[in-house]
Amino acid sequence: MARLTRIAQIDTPESAPRYELRVRRHGPADTEYEIWQMPAPATPQLSVATRVAGLKGRNLQLVENRVLKRLSTAGVKPVLGGERKRGYALSEDLALTLGLLFRTLAPMRSRDNMRAVAGGIDAMGREEAAYWLGMAMHRKHPRRVLTALRFLLTEPKRQRL
Repeated sequence: MARLTRIAQIDTPESAPRYELRVRRHGPADTEYEIWQMPAPATPQLSVATRVAGLKGRNLQLVENRVLKRLSTAGVKPVLGGERKRGYALSEDLALTLGLLFRTLAPMRSRDNMRAVAGGIDAMGREEAAYWLGMAMHRKHPRRVLTALRFLLTEPKRQRL
């Protein structure tokens, strides 16, 4: 039993990838959220920060309440005040989910489909979100992967007879 207690107390912050949320305000009602993967000992292939995903404009406005709720439960309160740009450290789980959400919603136009996709991504587990984001970031044709995910998360339109 003592061995289990000792293992449970080990803190491994260096063995996990580091992510950052960058919030930038372009105007009074125009905010942009971006997820960046930062260089860390866990990711030796990265020498500079790499952009994972970003969202702004009307697509962000549709899911901004949902994003702010997830950020506040993680202890991140993106308040800019008089600043135009600010960065916040994120956990890996939150960064994966938000990165996938931002990448998937960015090119979409249908509000109903966007709500369905956002709900589906929120319901995903950590492993599933990591799988889809990895496929979207490291495949030769990432837009095909994101299109497949959008098809899976939205209901097909019914034909009227």
